[in-house]
Amino acid sequence: MLQLDVADPGKVSSMDFAVATALFLAAMLLCIVRGYALYWALAFALALFFAVGLRRGYRAAALAKMAWSKMPKTMIVLRIIFLIGILTGLWRSCGTIAFCIYYGIRAISPQLFVLLAFLLSALLSYALGTSFGVTSTAGVVLIALARSGGVDPAVTAGAILSGVYFGDRGAPTSSCASLVAALTETELYGNVRRMHRTALLPYAICLALYAFLSLRNPIVAADDALLTALNARFALSLWTVLPAGVMLVLPLWRVPIWIAMSVSGAVAFVIAVLAQHASVGETLRVCLFGYTADGTLAGVLTGGGLISMLTVFLMLPLASMMTGILEGTGALDGAQDKLTAVSDRLGLLPTTALLSILCSMVLCNQTIVVLMLHQLMGRVYERRGASKEEFAMDIANSGVTIAGLVPWCIACAVPLSMLDVGVEALPYAALLYTIPLCYLFTKRLYDWKGD
Repeated sequence: MLQLDVADPGKVSSMDFAVATALFLAAMLLCIVRGYALYWALAFALALFFAVGLRRGYRAAALAKMAWSKMPKTMIVLRIIFLIGILTGLWRSCGTIAFCIYYGIRAISPQLFVLLAFLLSALLSYALGTSFGVTSTAGVVLIALARSGGVDPAVTAGAILSGVYFGDRGAPTSSCASLVAALTETELYGNVRRMHRTALLPYAICLALYAFLSLRNPIVAADDALLTALNARFALSLWTVLPAGVMLVLPLWRVPIWIAMSVSGAVAFVIAVLAQHASVGETLRVCLFGYTADGTLAGVLTGGGLISMLTVFLMLPLASMMTGILEGTGALDGAQDKLTAVSDRLGLLPTTALLSILCSMVLCNQTIVVLMLHQLMGRVYERRGASKEEFAMDIANSGVTIAGLVPWCIACAVPLSMLDVGVEALPYAALLYTIPLCYLFTKRLYDWKGD
């Protein structure tokens, strides 16, 4: 008789899960306080949940299969992160960022920079439907402009985060919006209209806040040394903006984002060699280790490369494998009855928002958060007689944006890593918390059943 991979295992108990989760969150807090890379806490959590599975009777081989079950989809995201690292280095090396800094300082009104950073990021993210793609291109340029012009990088990064999640949440081209519509069996463009209706007040708050912050953080006119250094180091012709143009135009033609990034990187590589006279070997080194500038340009242009994405590159598969074990061992199966009881006391939206916080902190992935919200709260909404449209809006106005506020969640860690800023930027990412907060108080004004 063949021996089964699982020796009569039982589901992971709520106590086991609670203890393991508490230890994981403590490890995350320790990493943040002590400055350790967050992938150490995720590796600890993976080992912890693996051990819990063994304790409940699962064989190691079965747990390994559970962990690996999520990896195929993860590989797709890892490919994007891989390309982002290369692209941010090559854009520095070929002069794309230098061109944007040199001419951007002259074109952008000093008193409106932060507001324009938000509006530009929002416009591009709505057109492209990707937070990572816009952050890695326009966001990198804007943060470089901020640093070169004396604007607080944390303020600028917060405005950029708000802008990129404008489209990531509510653009018809967004994979997240499509996922919410598919899971809840609602119409995508109807959801987009409803998302904008529910976010009019947060949009207005953000516009006022970033206008105020713009006045408080104007660009200081760059001194001649910086502009002279940029002009001396790079041939600032129109060819240098071609990689950025590729990234902006190809997705509008529905070219997959990874192909657009690959083409942009190839164009940037050629321009670095032919226009900036970098050697092929030096340009390959930039792809791996990033661009290194010296003197006046060091603080403005140094960075990028695969090595800059190492932490995120390790975090994603660890979070994915941990989620596979949690799902495979049934650790969350008993949660629906408890969530029903909580929703009876607090209401559907507060319960969904609290669950979004927990899922974002434990699962560390925006897509997985949306999937778990649908899995855990779907029956709860059905029992309460809520419409599918209400369920879709509650997910869009809670989990989608809340994931971007958890420092170790991929939705937050990747953009912060690209912009080379820390958690100090999050208080300025106003759209991410004004959407759930405003919706919490205004939801009763909407009647999705009659929509």
